[in-house]
Amino acid sequence: MAQLIKLQDYVSRYETDMTRYPAQYVRLKKQQWEKLKEAWESGTTQFENEWLKQEISAEKQGIFNKLKQFFRREEETFVEEFDVQQEKTDEDFAIPNILHAATESELKQQFLDHLLRFQIKWASSTIHEKSFVNEEYNYSERLQHFLQRLPDNFLLLYEPIFLLKKAPVEVEVILLTPTEIWCLAFIEDEEDAAYLGSNEHFWTKKLQSHEGKVLNPAMSANRMGKIIKQLFQLYEVELPIRKAIVSRNGFIDFPDVPGDLILLDKRTYEEWFQRMRNLASPLKMMQIKGAKALLDYCQTTSFRRPDWDKVNDTE
Repeated sequence: MAQLIKLQDYVSRYETDMTRYPAQYVRLKKQQWEKLKEAWESGTTQFENEWLKQEISAEKQGIFNKLKQFFRREEETFVEEFDVQQEKTDEDFAIPNILHAATESELKQQFLDHLLRFQIKWASSTIHEKSFVNEEYNYSERLQHFLQRLPDNFLLLYEPIFLLKKAPVEVEVILLTPTEIWCLAFIEDEEDAAYLGSNEHFWTKKLQSHEGKVLNPAMSANRMGKIIKQLFQLYEVELPIRKAIVSRNGFIDFPDVPGDLILLDKRTYEEWFQRMRNLASPLKMMQIKGAKALLDYCQTTSFRRPDWDKVNDTE
């Protein structure tokens, strides 16, 4: 399951420590699935998250040691607050009662559905901050498609908002693989619609006997590519930048398509997607470096958790 490192302008756990959370997520997911599957196969009706408690304890101790020198007079308050927030993390990753799945495939799908919600929580909250999440993201077919069908070594920025020269710029989908980065612009309206591409501001859309105009999606792909190129140069990130227009349910005809633009429609998308899924390379340091460069320039809108403020008020 791909990792959602940024969703809209929500505060993300990944932006607080891009070097730690990707590996932690992979480890948590692997351990959780093994324990869940073992419990399901043995017929256990309840699932204990003992391994997660150990992870939380280790994480708590590590962060506490780092901050101890700065919070010597507030050690007890810090530990108490951290306990509260990590209990919330425990609840977030806690597996619901899905052990009654009829088959392993059903169990796996239910596990992935749970992880989808967990990923959205990690992409919209930290220990002391939280963002209001649009409920539509919980049911987004496109978001689910990329998160649940791509492997753990893919990092996804979904509709992020970049803050460039104090001006917010909202883009579509950015996919960081271990070997390259993809800027994906979508043109998905009615099923089997045909799009006639050009270098003009609008494209022609044909559906049976109807014809209309749609905004040229290449402008969105080029905008993403330009932003990423500038940030990668600034942070000295060396990853190939790919730009693609995606229509999973339609057809694209663009005779004069630029050489740096890839068309992925109903005829070609699945082959490309399977190639992405089969990419076995582990997470790479340059990939992490690239993700951090992008996150540093993403806009974030959040509020402090009431629990955190409540603790501070009692000091």
